[in-house]
Amino acid sequence: MLRLPLRSFARNIPARSFCVSAVRSQDPKVPKPPPGVDDSTSALDYKSSQRTKPPPLPIFDLPRERSAEEAVNNILYNTPPPSLQPFKQHILNCLVQNEPGVLSRVAGILAGRGFNIDSLVVCQTEIKDLSRMCITLTGQDGVVEQARRQLEDLVPVWAVIDYTHTRLISRELLLVKVSILGPEYLEEQLAGGPSFSPRRPNQPAPAPVPATEEHHPTKLEQEFALAQSFEHSGEPLPKHEATISPSEALRRRYTHLQALSTLAKQFGGKIVDVSETSIIVELSGKSSRIEAFLKLVEPFGVLESARSGLMAMPRTPIGSTTSQIEEDIEEVDASLLPPG
Repeated sequence: MLRLPLRSFARNIPARSFCVSAVRSQDPKVPKPPPGVDDSTSALDYKSSQRTKPPPLPIFDLPRERSAEEAVNNILYNTPPPSLQPFKQHILNCLVQNEPGVLSRVAGILAGRGFNIDSLVVCQTEIKDLSRMCITLTGQDGVVEQARRQLEDLVPVWAVIDYTHTRLISRELLLVKVSILGPEYLEEQLAGGPSFSPRRPNQPAPAPVPATEEHHPTKLEQEFALAQSFEHSGEPLPKHEATISPSEALRRRYTHLQALSTLAKQFGGKIVDVSETSIIVELSGKSSRIEAFLKLVEPFGVLESARSGLMAMPRTPIGSTTSQIEEDIEEVDASLLPPG
């Protein structure tokens, strides 16, 4: 026993240390690093582990009596009567893997089902590999629920939540360019672009066109004028071409500017750009508030407007305090009360 070779003793040391490390790796108390989310299969693994039986789909048709024409069409052409469910706005919140091609796949499924996307906002979240999509569309409850489940079955999609019947905080951003010259110069601003030059101070006003010969621009002409104004919107107006008399120009501009500034403050907006002929107002609020502001500034002359999609986030529920109050109130013994 004392003559054991050192070579065999040295061979036993790595094996013994390997066994100790293996035991330590199998120890449940040793923390393990979290799994990575480098590819889109992570969302598939998450959904397979959290898979539960979905609730039944909503009823498509309300019970009603069919007419003879509908019965004949059903028998001859095998066409069921149209659904009587109302069309309403739905807000879908999609949590997707941040990788190329996710947006096209989501939009392709909705387009294949005949949905017209009213608004779509895509942004990154606080997690590096996770993005959030807020989709607004109009449809029936049953059809939208089918589309939601089909979107959730995509590999790079983690979850799809319908916020239609949820208390939300929804906001939308608006940038609108409004004329401060007055509505009588709106058509010239839209059609003229950088070459816009109303009459000079000493130039007589053009003769009014008789009502019988009044020209109403067609939709194609209006779209062409809007596109031309959009192309030259960033170019300055020529300085050598005077518009109207200086006093009248100042009076009109600052009167309209003050009115638009007051209107923007009432809606919580602000003026972010001021030029010689127009201003740009920035406003954030609900969709109904944005539409109301656009209707109010329309008489001044809207040259251009841009709206972002709807962004929504559910409200955090607040617990009821009535149960806590009831627990704090102790029961009073009637025998201890004074008579009467």
